[in-house]
Amino acid sequence: MEIHNAKKQDLYKIIELDKKMIGSDHRKEEINQAIKDEKCLIMFQEDEIAAFLIYHTHFFDCSFISLIMVDPAHQRKGLGSSLLTHMTKISPTNKLFSSTNESNESMKKTFIRNHFKKSGFVDNLDEGDPEIIYFKSCY
Repeated sequence: MEIHNAKKQDLYKIIELDKKMIGSDHRKEEINQAIKDEKCLIMFQEDEIAAFLIYHTHFFDCSFISLIMVDPAHQRKGLGSSLLTHMTKISPTNKLFSSTNESNESMKKTFIRNHFKKSGFVDNLDEGDPEIIYFKSCY
């Protein structure tokens, strides 16, 4: 599957996937801005968006993947890994960070499989479920 920058016409399909996953469209402005900034990557399966990734460079001037979403129908097929690999190649900075909840075993395994290293954690975002920060060098 090909990975490319999302376009304006992809916005509603991305919002629908996000809403399907979290039950809300409260991130629609964030997604819209990421598309405008060309910091939203998507993967299609046939005519459906199978996965997307959003990143920014406001994390201490380093790239930070703030969101990776894979449609349940396409999970466990390596799409998350493909997005991480692609992001490592195109990262505008030499350091790439991301995070996930300690309870998210699937995403933690995906980071480790893709040679990300634990870099720390943040308490008090989700009660009783620390956010683990991951890091990968993009040299």
